[in-house]
Amino acid sequence: MTKHPAETIELELAILMRRLMAATTNMKVGNLDRAAYLLLHQISTHGSAGVKALAEEFHLDISTISRQSAALEQKGYVYRILDPQDGRAYSLQITERGAKELALNKQARFERVAELLHDWSLEDQQMFGKLLSKFNRTFI
Repeated sequence: MTKHPAETIELELAILMRRLMAATTNMKVGNLDRAAYLLLHQISTHGSAGVKALAEEFHLDISTISRQSAALEQKGYVYRILDPQDGRAYSLQITERGAKELALNKQARFERVAELLHDWSLEDQQMFGKLLSKFNRTFI
């Protein structure tokens, strides 16, 4: 009996997640954890954002994003911009230090992925990237 492609994809994703968790636990890529990397990348790419908007983007609780952004603020990677309409609300903006740290981490992550894919053809790499992007967009 032939397996449905979703069975293979599910298993391979589970294996990938396990290997990624092990790799990031045992070998740190750059100085940012995954959450910090993604938050800084989002703010850097799309501009300043409020905690609520970031929580919606990542499908997380506001309290989770608040904790993560507080850690980034404490490290000097982001700063708050108060909302002139509502003194309680604020947006987060990346600092120069945060941008530099993001760039260093992005380069380290790129080099690691490029190393893993060095035996793949350019065509296979492009197809994998395209399909992975398509898959990630299904969660929106």
